[in-house]
Formats: sequence, C-alpha cells, structure tokens
Amino acid sequence: MFFALKPALAAIAASMLMIAPGFAASLEAMAGQMIIVGFQGDSASDKSIKTLTAELAAGDIGGVMYLKTNVSSLAAVKAMNAAFRAASPDLPPFITLDQEGGAVERLTKDVGFTEIANARTIARQMSPEQAEAVYAKMAKAIAGLGFTVNFGPVADLDINPNNQIIAKFGRAFSADPAVVAKYDAAFVAAHEQAGILTALKHFPGHGSSTADSHEGFVDITKTWSKTELEPYRALFAQGYSGMVMVGHLYHADYTDAGAKTPSSLSRQWITGVLRGDLGFDGVAISDDLEMGAIRKHFNLKQTVTGAVRAGLDVLLFSNTANYHAGLGDEVRAILVSEAESDPSFAALIERSYNRITALKAHIR
Repeated sequence: MFFALKPALAAIAASMLMIAPGFAASLEAMAGQMIIVGFQGDSASDKSIKTLTAELAAGDIGGVMYLKTNVSSLAAVKAMNAAFRAASPDLPPFITLDQEGGAVERLTKDVGFTEIANARTIARQMSPEQAEAVYAKMAKAIAGLGFTVNFGPVADLDINPNNQIIAKFGRAFSADPAVVAKYDAAFVAAHEQAGILTALKHFPGHGSSTADSHEGFVDITKTWSKTELEPYRALFAQGYSGMVMVGHLYHADYTDAGAKTPSSLSRQWITGVLRGDLGFDGVAISDDLEMGAIRKHFNLKQTVTGAVRAGLDVLLFSNTANYHAGLGDEVRAILVSEAESDPSFAALIERSYNRITALKAHIR
C-alpha cells in the first residue's frame, strides 16, 4: 500500500498535472478544484448531468457528490461516472460517495450492490486482516463503477452510547483509539489497493457528542477529550496522506477569537491542531457545508471564506438545502472575488490547489 506520497513525488505529480495539455492553473481553475457539489439526476442522458459534466470539463468544479437519489441502477452510475471522468482526463474529478457499510451506504442491495455490516459489527466479528478483505471487495466494486473517493473510514470513538449520529448506527469501530486505528488502516489499505481515495472522519471527533450536526449546532466542549485525536495521530504516523474530513463541532477552547466557530470554520482546529499539532499536510475537506450546524448560523460567503481561512482545501456542498444548478459557480465566484482583494487568501487557494493536484495523481 502506498499510504504516504513522498513530498518530492507529490511536487512532481502536482507539477505534471498543472502543465497537462489544455489545462491552465488560473485563479478560477485553482478555485474550481476546491469545490465538490451534489447534484440532481440519475442518468447520463439527463440534462442536469450533462450540465455537470460541462462544469467538470471547464474546471469550474473539482468533483461531485453522490446521494442515494442519484442511484437508479449500477449501470446508470457507471455511465455517469464514465462521463464525469471523460470530461476531465488530465485532472480527474473527485467522484465521491459515502459507502461505510451498515446504515451509511449510497449503493445498496436494491440496485444489486453487495452490502456489508457496520463498523462496530465488523470490529466485533473480524480481525483487522479479515476486515481488510471485506473492505477490499467493496472497494474493488466501487472502483469498478468509476468512483474515485469513498468518504471513510470513521475515525470517531464509540464513546457515548446515546450518540445520535455515530453510536446509534454503529459507525465507529470501538471506544479504544488503538482498535479504531487498526480497522481504519485496514479500510484505507483496501481502498488504496483498488485506487480509491479515502477520508478519515469526523475530525476532531464526533463520538462523544450529544447532538447531530445535520440538525444544528453541536457543542462538544464538555464531552470531547484529546483521546479522540489518537486514531488520526496513529494513521498519520503510519504515513497516511489522503483526506481528512472536518466535522461541524464547536468547542469553546478551540474557537476563533471573537467568534463561535465550529471545527470546519475554525483556524484553531484545522491550522492549529490538524496541521500544527498532528502534522497533517494532506487534503482537508469539509463535511457537508449545508448541514444545519453551518446553514443556520452562517451565510454562504461567511461559510466559504471562513472555511478557506481556517485551512480547508475542499468545500463539500450536498446541494440539498435549496438546490440550484449554479451553486458551484456561486461558490467559485466568492473564492475568486476574495482572492482578488486579498493576496493572502489567494495564497491559500494556491496551496490548496497544490495539495489537491498531488492527491489526484493517485486516481486511476
């Protein structure tokens, strides 16, 4: 397994992608790579899919996010993904989905996809080696459909038995960070063998929370502990350099001065803890920025600029709160406008672009 992309190789890979025929790393193009959007439609012949494909071809967005509503059949998914890939062959798109197993699956038995158990069940019934074999079959099937990113594994600890988003669905492998790290590594290795990128989630830890960030603000000040960072620390020590998905979790000790910022908009968490304390220099991606925890407290400009200044590289929008086909354009316009008026913001976009292109060099 590659697990780590050596810095020198990363720079070479990024430079190769940047000079690919027909691709210019303009400010607009760099900003476009930072955007992943959800979409409507479930067939390559749909007008919405053709529009999305054109956006990928133009470099207006860097990837797409699947929900169950986009899956009518495996054949249709494969055809859509082929169109998405063909639209940008020199800089492959992030074609993403959540396929953890258990309740969190976009591909199900209803369309002929083999489902697997949730993380808790797998850890209780299988060794890490056996789990890797299960995940390898799943990852191979995902890759065969043309996906490039699976948003997993869950690095949260199974701490709070009444947790509404993690424990309720058995999404965490264990309450023991060492156990979680072993099964996370198995999940990652299986996907890497299939050429699928992964995203550790939900930094800095959703397992002890007492609320669901899909619904609104989640305060972890009194429940969270530094132990919840240990799976990340362990994976980074092994050389993990894929994505880390940052959740929308508020902690009073890690909020930006004068603001009540959740982790996805907090420089204290992303630049301070994830980048600084833990030493992660890979791609940091947001959880869905249309979740209630964000949407109910920040407007789109505040969300976009705040996320980038905090240290995020990729902004994920499910485009479900108030669907509109021009969401990617709107987000990119905010990024470009802010960069044109603030050189330091432009530098952040360029840094994110370099991280993204280095990671995309692994897509096959």
